[in-house]
Amino acid sequence: MKQFVFVFILIHTISYSQIQGCTDSLAKNYNSQATINDGSCLYDSIKIKPITTVQLSDSLVETSGLIAFDNLFWTHNDDTDTAIYGLNSNGKIQKKVHLENIKNNDWESISQDNSYLYIGDFGNNSRGNRTDLHILRIEKKSFLAHKPVIDTLSFSYSNQIDFSPKKGNTTDFDCEAFVVTQDSIYLFTKQWTQNETSIYALPKSAGKHIAQLKETINVKGLVTDASLLSSRNAIVLCGYTRNGKPFLYLLYDYQNNHFSSGNKRRIDLGLPFHQIEAIATFDEKTFYITNESFIKKPIINNRQQWHSLDLSPFLTP
Repeated sequence: MKQFVFVFILIHTISYSQIQGCTDSLAKNYNSQATINDGSCLYDSIKIKPITTVQLSDSLVETSGLIAFDNLFWTHNDDTDTAIYGLNSNGKIQKKVHLENIKNNDWESISQDNSYLYIGDFGNNSRGNRTDLHILRIEKKSFLAHKPVIDTLSFSYSNQIDFSPKKGNTTDFDCEAFVVTQDSIYLFTKQWTQNETSIYALPKSAGKHIAQLKETINVKGLVTDASLLSSRNAIVLCGYTRNGKPFLYLLYDYQNNHFSSGNKRRIDLGLPFHQIEAIATFDEKTFYITNESFIKKPIINNRQQWHSLDLSPFLTP
């Protein structure tokens, strides 16, 4: 009996010593006594401007994905072109690797792990009824040797049962962003109707898979790329609203890849009517984003561009 009472008191004491609340000192509802982050942090609205902006090469008018790898930033176009371009920090092309015997239906994002590059051929905004969604997996050593060894991960969405053609830019089964963790791939969809992003998980092995719906986050916009910050347990999403206003969306201090369980912070960008498509970083402080060419004369004349941003004030250690 004495042992039971001791265990009860111990559990009772531990449970009360753990205080849930907002643990981020940057939030306006920060609770200095909180020991467990419950995802309740609220933030002031903020808008930042790029440090630098330069025009990209005419070879990259439809730049759509970006990663930092082998001392370069690698990007690609989202239609037809099957080359991967290596850029320096000034956005200038330094290398070009062709993927032979591969088709670019709608390449929308590029990601990586220690051994492979991954290219998402999963753009689905035209009719929302693609049945050939897939991810190309490229061995890094072969890629750097300009002899890329490639296999394929095919998938479908676990909750998509209607494959009848839809009007353009109305589907919730479009995707332009993903990250690769130690054991899984996580897709962040571009929901044209709901202006949210649903997160799906699938294995990162070659073969046919069902992407399982995990959760949905109301980002109030269209997500177009994701950058995984492994040392910070964080993800930075980029995108734009239906009227072309670009934004970033930070997810951090989450638990067990349950991305909505932690802090969620939106940062608007001072770039009106820019179709931001990609984001990457080497040092997890300075980030680089690209926008594809978006010209609607005489009102809008935005060429493809390369921008640098300092996010260090918003990412706590």
